[in-house]
Amino acid sequence: MEAFINPPRKIPFYLKIGIWISRKVTGRDLLPARLLAWYPKVAISSGILEALVAHQDGNLDRRMLKLVRLQASFAVACPFCIDMNYHDYTDYGISREEILSLQSGIGTETIKTFSLRELLALEYARLISSLPLEFPQSFIEKMKASFSEREIVIIASTAAQVNYWARLLQSLGVPPAGFSDTCELKIYPRK
Repeated sequence: MEAFINPPRKIPFYLKIGIWISRKVTGRDLLPARLLAWYPKVAISSGILEALVAHQDGNLDRRMLKLVRLQASFAVACPFCIDMNYHDYTDYGISREEILSLQSGIGTETIKTFSLRELLALEYARLISSLPLEFPQSFIEKMKASFSEREIVIIASTAAQVNYWARLLQSLGVPPAGFSDTCELKIYPRK
């Protein structure tokens, strides 16, 4: 499977540095980095956005933010995003049962291993990733009772970042990068 367009033949040297860093971090030559070279300003701004993503902050641990990224990836049905965020889920203490509940988008409240805060963050990620954007006041009150303002901003921006990448990559036809090829559980976007 190929993207809708090909990368440019000549990539500016300063973007080659970013592509090299991306390869060192991910272990892959990622197609999005090369495609964005068609418009260097978006390549640079996207790289900065990705470099500043929160992976842990205070009480928002790595698991919580990984769950948010996974939930947003499934909610927007982005094959590249699912592949990128799914491949190392066990390193974050996420179980197969939890992954399957995120993929289906229903029944997360029946999974006993999710904490109340995780359930709220997952619902928030789904709301952020759904159209039209609607945030019931009763839900917002639950969020405010369970998370600090800073934590709400981090959760919202984490889900929004996945949405940014999903819209951009799907609009360019970017296929999965193959991160989850070696996983025992195959996950595909909902149709």
